[in-house]
Amino acid sequence: MTQKVAVLGTGKIGEALLSGMIRGGWAPADLLVTARRAERAEELRTRYGVTPVTNAEAAKTADTLILTVKPQDMGTLLDELAPHVPADRLVISGAAGIPTSFFEDRLAAGTPVVRVMTNTPALVDEAMSVISAGTHATEADLAHAEEIFGSVGKTLRVPEAQQDACTALSGSGPAYFFYLVEAMTDAGILLGLPRDKAHDLIVQSAIGAATMLRDSGEHPVKLRENVTSPAGTTINAIRELENHGVRAALIAALEAARDRSRELASGSNNK
Repeated sequence: MTQKVAVLGTGKIGEALLSGMIRGGWAPADLLVTARRAERAEELRTRYGVTPVTNAEAAKTADTLILTVKPQDMGTLLDELAPHVPADRLVISGAAGIPTSFFEDRLAAGTPVVRVMTNTPALVDEAMSVISAGTHATEADLAHAEEIFGSVGKTLRVPEAQQDACTALSGSGPAYFFYLVEAMTDAGILLGLPRDKAHDLIVQSAIGAATMLRDSGEHPVKLRENVTSPAGTTINAIRELENHGVRAALIAALEAARDRSRELASGSNNK
């Protein structure tokens, strides 16, 4: 792997990507990083052997630029990069809600842009990264993005029109599961269990259920029915979930997340 890749705005996700690429065989000498604080840049150099540079230096020397800053900071970053990015650079955006056209309008004509929505399980190499091509991105560009993000989990290509829905489902998705585990842990305490035991029971149940969903090939309805005995404990619990509108609440929550992603794209206040 001889291409130079620069990660700009290297926070938690950017660092997870760096470490995953190195484990996947990328040479640290081929990886450049930028960070807002000098001490953060030096920390990355010490930890991974990568080279800290300025944003302008990254734009001039890297073959691929991965932009991992927050959506509200992307316009400022592009203003800084635009004079230095040749049209043959591959630009990969990891910013929620921002379409590839936002980058194409601010960079040299013909610049290939790929949009990627990953999630925080990248920190444990279990990310779900959703990849979409901009107007000028080629098959080779998409394959390169898959190679990079495949180092920290699974990748999936979708049309860009589906990115907001994917952001709602998988980009924000881990938070929903953490929220559910939090609520179930509180329930375990209410039922008389110590917090640590409730936590262990729920986390292992979640891991087991996720593995079955991934590996069994069964529909989730079938897997749920396998646990649901007539007049048993599970069906009574599910009845209460339905009585409280949990399914409808989840659908409404994901629609709200999708709508917020669209607002980000339209230039609304980012938060």
